[in-house]
This record gives sequence, C-alpha cells and structure tokens, in this order.
Amino acid sequence: MTSATPTTAASTSVERLIARLDSDTAATQSDERCEVVKQTLIEEIGGRSLELPPEFTRPCPDAYARRLLRQTDRYVVVVMLWGARQGTPIHDHDGNWCVECVYDGTIRVRSFDLIGTPDDEIVSFRKAKEVSAHKGMAGSLIPPFDYHIIENPVDEPAVTVHVYGGEMRGCYAYSELEDGRYQRVRKVLRYTAD
Repeated sequence: MTSATPTTAASTSVERLIARLDSDTAATQSDERCEVVKQTLIEEIGGRSLELPPEFTRPCPDAYARRLLRQTDRYVVVVMLWGARQGTPIHDHDGNWCVECVYDGTIRVRSFDLIGTPDDEIVSFRKAKEVSAHKGMAGSLIPPFDYHIIENPVDEPAVTVHVYGGEMRGCYAYSELEDGRYQRVRKVLRYTAD
C-alpha cells in the first residue's frame, strides 16, 4: 500500500475515511461498491467534516490539480482542485468505476451518452444529465456510462475527492471538431507536483 498522506492534525480524519474505504471495497461486490463508497464519502465529507491537509487543497493557476491521497490494491483516492472556471473536456475513466464527492465549493458535472463505440476515433455525444453539486454531494460513474465533463462553474476555487477502482494513468478525452463530432485522443494523467 502506498500513502501520500502527510502526518498532520488532519491525518486522523483522513485515516478514518481510509479505514471505511478499506472495509467498503473489501466487503462488497463490484455492483454494490459504488453505492457503499458514495455513502461513505457523503457521511465523511458532508456529515463528519473530513479535514484534508492544507497542501492538498491549493489550486494551480493554469489547470486543475490532481493530488494522490491514498493508493491501495483495490482503490485510489485522488483530491482534485479546481480554480475559477477550470474543467475537463469530455472524457472517460479508462474502464474504472469512480465515486466523486465535493469537498468544498461548487462543481458541475455534465454526463453524455456515446453515439458510436468506445473504439471509434470519431464519435458523437448526446447530453444525458447535468448536476450542480455542493459540499457533501456525491455521484458515481460506472463504465460504460462514464463519459462526462467536470468543471468549476464559478469564480471561487472548488475541491473534490475521487475514489477510483484502480490507478488511472490515462483516459480518452474528446476534442470537438468543426462538424460537431468529437475526436478521441489518449490523455496521459499525472499527479500535480508542487
């Protein structure tokens, strides 16, 4: 097990979250796992006020930041920081389930239905749903229904906590073409070092 969690006063609440996630991912079948993890994040962030170490909550000026909080053989916890109006293109989660919960601020998630197949280089999308979320609100993405945009729609920073079913070293992002269709592009994902 790898941990990026520094020893601070916040580490007690982080360790409580990790203990619950260890239990959630060990005791549930994959089809139930997202709902159990989602409930844990809602309770720990919305109800018990999870305290993240300050170095995990600093946004970057040029792009959203990804910081590894914990990695195990069953899941990975990533803290993402969103500056004013920062967001992602339409992307997938490379076959991993994911639960996302807002730690601070406001986040907008727009989900899409893929028109085509995941292997097509050029695809279309149909908007499926849009959700505006605040502290303690969570959602889950289970492939193949994982095409979405996540963004901070306001001028204040936002922080989200993401639990993935495995390490995401990359994903497919989609660039809009002049004709309204999208080009699939492989995107390498890295953690923010600062």
